[in-house]
Order: sequence, then structure tokens, then C-alpha cells
Amino acid sequence: MGAHLFVVADSLAFHGPERIEQPTDDRLYPMVCARELGAEVDLVAREGWTARDAWWALTKDPMAYGVYLPRADYVVIGVGGMDQLPASVPTWLRDSLPYVRPGGLRRRLRRAYRDLTPGVIRATGGRLRQLPQDATDRYLTRIIQTIRVLRPDVPIVLLAPSPYRSPYYPSNRHHAGASAAAHRLAVALNVGLVDPESAVLQGLRDGSANPDGMHWSWTAHRHVGCALAEALAGRQR
Repeated sequence: MGAHLFVVADSLAFHGPERIEQPTDDRLYPMVCARELGAEVDLVAREGWTARDAWWALTKDPMAYGVYLPRADYVVIGVGGMDQLPASVPTWLRDSLPYVRPGGLRRRLRRAYRDLTPGVIRATGGRLRQLPQDATDRYLTRIIQTIRVLRPDVPIVLLAPSPYRSPYYPSNRHHAGASAAAHRLAVALNVGLVDPESAVLQGLRDGSANPDGMHWSWTAHRHVGCALAEALAGRQR
């Protein structure tokens, strides 16, 4: 029976420089990482997921806690990057939009949210985060501690928040603090950490990243995937 890499992530795990890709695309960072380790990928991911969403997935999705985690030989926690993004409204309000009825009103509200968000962020200086840093730290800690209880010997690596230059989120106010917090948390909880900063910034500078300024170039996917594999292999007991 082959090795398994369990990845809990956001859209960076399945989004390339042009579009959303099939999650089995060999160029995506989870697949690159798994290939380096000689493993298969078990992916739990969704667009826009924060650390809170990842905690809910780990504790509420029976495939995550009942199949993927028990058979995992390696674990990558690829959430936290969405948390740092500036917000125009509280996240609970944004997340409630899909429940608005009738459909015409919902579509108008979504368009208004999309169109107004960049201006609101610029006007407020991006003070509001999608998820407060203390909440991000708390949920990441819960995730790691729960994995340790169930699988005390499995290697765990945290992916630090990715840099971005997006017209949809025109403020980097929280990035440096979010990155520093991820480094502190990795040390405090004794897990590995891969910081994608240099690989991702190169793609943002040379235009090979997605035009949305959020999603990575294929070169960044390759570098991050290889770095994750190296970090995971180094934590094997």
C-alpha cells in the first residue's frame, strides 16, 4: 500500500496561473510534493477557506477525519493565507450572501459586494481582516493539536501565508504580521514551515502569476511543492 499525503488547503492547491485546474494536475503544489515523496494526495480544499474553515473540515468531514487522516504518512496545512486578506465587511456577512433569496436580489448583492470591496478597502486602509490573527492562530493550533492526538508521529508542515498583489484586495497591511505569526506558531508547536514568499513574489514581478495577483505561477507551485516535500521528509522519525 502506497504512502499518502494529506493536504488541507485553500484555492492555491487547485488554482494555476490561468484558471482553476483539476486537483490531480501534476503541476499543482500538492501533486509536486506528493511526487517527490512517492505518495498519493488526499486533498481537502475549497476556494476562500480560512483556518476556521479548515478546522470545520477536519472535524466535520468524515472523509477528512475518518479516512484521510488515519492513513496519512504526511500532512500539509495550507491555510491561513485567506485569513490575512483585508475585508470590506465582516466575513460572516460575506458568507451569508449565498443564502439570500430571491435569486435576483442575491445576484445584485454579490455584484455590489464585488464592485464596492476594493474601494472600501482603500478607504479604510485595509484595517479589517478576513479572520483576526488571534482566531487564525487558535484554529491552526487546534488543527495541529488534534492531528497530534490522533497521529502523534505523522510529519506536519505548515504553509506560511502567501504574498499577493491583487486589485481585489488593494492592501498588504496584514501580510508581514501574518507571516511572522505563522513562523512563531510553527516554532511553538514544533511543526515544519515553508514560506512561499520568494517563489511567489518572482511570479508576481515577472507576470507569470495569475493576473488576479493571488494565485501562483507554475514555477512557484514547483518550488513550494519541492520545499514542502523536503521539509516533510526532514521531519520523519
